[in-house]
Amino acid sequence: MRNIKRNLFLVLLALIASFYAASAAYAQEGQPGYPTDNDVNRIAKKLYCPVCPNTPLDVCETKACEDWRAQIRDQLSEGWSEQQVMDYFVAQYGERVLAEPQRKGFTSLVWFLPLTAVLIGTGVVYEILRSWRNQKTATTAVPPLPEIPKELLEKIEREIRELD
Repeated sequence: MRNIKRNLFLVLLALIASFYAASAAYAQEGQPGYPTDNDVNRIAKKLYCPVCPNTPLDVCETKACEDWRAQIRDQLSEGWSEQQVMDYFVAQYGERVLAEPQRKGFTSLVWFLPLTAVLIGTGVVYEILRSWRNQKTATTAVPPLPEIPKELLEKIEREIRELD
């Protein structure tokens, strides 16, 4: 009985291993229908047309873009990852083909400069509003009346009595 259980376990283990090997071979050969248009367009959205300025590769109708999309499809069917495809195009044509600049080195300024400008602008607007508020309170305050000498007050009172 013990040998039967052991043999059954070994057969089951061999069956699982063969399914695993078959699935690995199937994955390496590529799946039918892979890559789909969505797979190609997911990468093409991140690249710009080499001919048309500021036009994403997924919507451009030029022959160059059709060729690039075909090349992306071929690379994906060969098992390339998305990052490998992107790196290939950057190596071939430079970073100008990227729709979004990489976040390293000098191009990191593209990401940090707008944030810095917003923070500085907010500070400037705050200071301007604060100074306006201080000016408003300063102009609405009533200045104290100057002291009128006692002799002058008495003189004014005498003249008023004389008029009556």
